[in-house]
Amino acid sequence: MFKKFPLLFFIFLLALVSCEEQDDKATDFQKSTKKLTSYVDPFIGTGGHGHTYPGASSPFGMVQVSPDNGTSGWDWVSGYHYSDSLVAGFSHLHLSGTGIGDLADILFMPVNRKIDLGKEVKERKDIPYLSKYSHIDETARPGYYQIFLEDFDINVELSATQRTAYHKYTFGKGEEKSVVIDLGFAINWDEPTETAIKVEDEYTITGYRHSIGWANNQKVFFVAKFSAPIIESELFSGKNAVAASEVSNKKTSAQLYFDKDSKELKVAVALSSVSIENARENMDGDANFNFNTTKKEANESWEKALSDIIVESPTDSLKTIFYSALYHTKLAPVIFSDKNGEFRLQNDSIVQKDFTTYSTLSLWDTFRAQNPLLTLTNPEITADIVNSMLVYYEESGSLPVWTLYGNETNTMTGYHSVPVIVEAYFKGIKGFDVEKAYEALKVTMMQDQRSLKELKEYGYIPYNLGNESVTKTLEYAYNDWCVAQMAEALGKQEDYGYFSERAKAYKELFDPETGFMRGKSPTGEWNTPFDPKHSNHRVNTDYTEGNAWQHSWFVLHEPQGLIELHGGAEPFTAKLEELFSESSEITGDNTSADISGLIGQYAHGNEPSHHIAYLFNKAGQPWRTQYWVREILKTQYSTQPDGLSGNEDAGQMSAWYVFSSMGLYPFNPALAEYEIGSPIFEKSTINLKDGNSFKIIANKVSEENIYIQSATLNGEDFNQTTISHETLLEGGELVFEMGSTPNKNWGVNHKD
Repeated sequence: MFKKFPLLFFIFLLALVSCEEQDDKATDFQKSTKKLTSYVDPFIGTGGHGHTYPGASSPFGMVQVSPDNGTSGWDWVSGYHYSDSLVAGFSHLHLSGTGIGDLADILFMPVNRKIDLGKEVKERKDIPYLSKYSHIDETARPGYYQIFLEDFDINVELSATQRTAYHKYTFGKGEEKSVVIDLGFAINWDEPTETAIKVEDEYTITGYRHSIGWANNQKVFFVAKFSAPIIESELFSGKNAVAASEVSNKKTSAQLYFDKDSKELKVAVALSSVSIENARENMDGDANFNFNTTKKEANESWEKALSDIIVESPTDSLKTIFYSALYHTKLAPVIFSDKNGEFRLQNDSIVQKDFTTYSTLSLWDTFRAQNPLLTLTNPEITADIVNSMLVYYEESGSLPVWTLYGNETNTMTGYHSVPVIVEAYFKGIKGFDVEKAYEALKVTMMQDQRSLKELKEYGYIPYNLGNESVTKTLEYAYNDWCVAQMAEALGKQEDYGYFSERAKAYKELFDPETGFMRGKSPTGEWNTPFDPKHSNHRVNTDYTEGNAWQHSWFVLHEPQGLIELHGGAEPFTAKLEELFSESSEITGDNTSADISGLIGQYAHGNEPSHHIAYLFNKAGQPWRTQYWVREILKTQYSTQPDGLSGNEDAGQMSAWYVFSSMGLYPFNPALAEYEIGSPIFEKSTINLKDGNSFKIIANKVSEENIYIQSATLNGEDFNQTTISHETLLEGGELVFEMGSTPNKNWGVNHKD
């Protein structure tokens, strides 16, 4: 054809090229206006030891509706692991990346046939409503999750607002339309103690689930409304069917049946820790919702949340890792109070406050970077977190250690609610009672429990008088320093002197012969035999979830003092380099879970290592910080399901990436300043709540150009490795010139 009509062929080619050019332009435009949520992959962290869940939640939402694989392995503490291919249902409370499991409350599962709910379940294969699925038929985006149940020919879609979960089930044409609710379902350290289900009317069921687990007294009340009338219901008390409209027992379940005429069924489920009536009030709308509108609004809420920080890079994979990380930093802590301000404490008292109360406070992890990130992106939440901790203090007599669903779990070492409060004070966060907060700090750190009695008596915690003695001593030293700083700011000089002295406890445990922090007896003898690579998972050990290599650097408050113990900057940095180059062999038992993401003996998969790369700054060798931060960013994070090198830990693992990829890190959060690392983005813009913005620009940045050659702050020469929180809040522009070789003159006169 075109041989006969060369002119037509030429015109056709011209038009085709023109169309391609327009398509290219359109693509560029689309890229420039691409939604931030499109970069988020909620499956990152669902593989490996990340322990995240892929389901739907709003930012810091009370409900987290997500699939449960129905198994209780350690890597299933969120209810889901990417390696699995079976699903047991969709429950409404989940933990993001923790090392211990709980929750998975109020399980719903759509089915297309009658289920034997009286069947005894000894292991997962016995669950009568279990279904296969494939990742090919599974989708996860912020505020939205979808999966196809192969055994029941049902498509499931989930979304959520702050306190309400939304389900949409699409059944095969003419198939049985049914939903199973199983309140006896339990995984990971959780066991129901009392449950109840009531069919209130043809559209509504209510009930509750009380359980004991990691949270020792968990009470969840729910209201569920369906878009179609319930035409039949079967309720079970334990294994026995009950001919009634309500049932209560340790374990209860129900199967509800609906008309087959429509393929779709929608459900709205709201929760409360207080009562069914509060759950009813918490419900946003009802089951007659437009699911697409709900999904769109959920996406918009996440788009707004992610717009706190805008990063620019030609590499989309870096933006995927970044925005997935930022997404994970906003899944916890979670809203705990109801719309009317009420919530339940662990002693069963009901409290009502005029602020939003938060729970899932994984403080041993999050005080390091996730809580500091919130002071930039969500300062109003920081004030509410402090107020929440003060309520828990009033109930228990001490500040929280690890709060889950209003319960104190006493999980992990130290009292890291202390630095969170002191950081908030020194960063100028308003909205909490400062004197009350200081009282809580002092009372908590002056009590005798959790090895504080031994600390007061000996000046350190002897290894034979308290497990994890080295870690406890070092962390309490930092907590004490934090109290001292706030005491001085409030004019409490006697307290300042006392806690400042206690803050030097780290010096008692440094062994100059080995260069490590070691366990010491009450009379001053070292704990022997000593192996710095030995870890024993918190059992008869001097270290928490790690060994001497990882824990000997935890002196956030006096890094110069730590450097002096090593004999000065040169021997200190030599030892620090040895950490990264030493063999990655770990000795002892049960070590793989807590010591992961190894670079030498540096273990990025757990929090004790997270500040270490920034110690080179303190020793006057910032180019080494720049090298190792880049190495960690490059090797410990990816776009894959196993893209986190360890437990996400309620946002901490991701917060490290968010900060470090921009070129900042809150080394000592209570000091209200940030260390400079090595940015990977050409431009990062932090949009502050008062309308200001702080921009970090890295000219010529690349995989090779990792070293800072020079810098300016608002046009003025900037030659130091710290920048204050106050400076960031003022807004402005920090510009780095990057290169492929270290500039050993930049930043060496660091501010102490």
